[in-house]
Amino acid sequence: MKLFSHSFQDGQVIPGEFAFAVPDAAAHIALSSNRNPHLAWSDVPADTRSFVIVCHDPDVPSRGDDVNQKGREVPAELPRVDFFHWLLLDVPASTTQIAAGSHSNGVTPRGKPGPATVDGGRHGLNDYTGWFADDAQMKGEYHGYDGPCPPWNDTLVHRYVFTIYALATPELVVDGPLTGTNVCAALAAAPVLAQASLTGLYGLNPSVPLG
Repeated sequence: MKLFSHSFQDGQVIPGEFAFAVPDAAAHIALSSNRNPHLAWSDVPADTRSFVIVCHDPDVPSRGDDVNQKGREVPAELPRVDFFHWLLLDVPASTTQIAAGSHSNGVTPRGKPGPATVDGGRHGLNDYTGWFADDAQMKGEYHGYDGPCPPWNDTLVHRYVFTIYALATPELVVDGPLTGTNVCAALAAAPVLAQASLTGLYGLNPSVPLG
């Protein structure tokens, strides 16, 4: 199976329109248009009955001591953890692509509703749900896609890995809330026929080159 995008090339920088935030000279960051990128796939196994799409950032700092702190930097050697940006389940087997901006177009304070999607699938909870848990203006359940917003003082360029899974079942059975951890555990036990990935790069630190 192959996965590609008209929005960015594999291993290249993700344009700011598909990010949660973009660099800002005065405030370090500014909210962006937060559109989901275009995705398309081919060479699908004949017995496929549904797809699951997962986007995660494996480069999130494991400690928040230095994150977005003036006069400090997040060191590149700091251990990193996963942050899930998109969990899209039960995509019909007849689907071959997702249009840019079709699942997210703008930042929604307190999160987009879910889990139901317009095409009959399900949106999981991305990790902005936990990130904004203590923010009175932004806290809520963040379903669907919310794009990159790495620390503006991180010395590491972040990778955003989009992976599609072809399943032999019409839906993915998930125990508990539709979080990244639970969805990945369900995928590990599911009849996955094939998978493919696409990686984009993004950063908000003006002193760290993206390319």
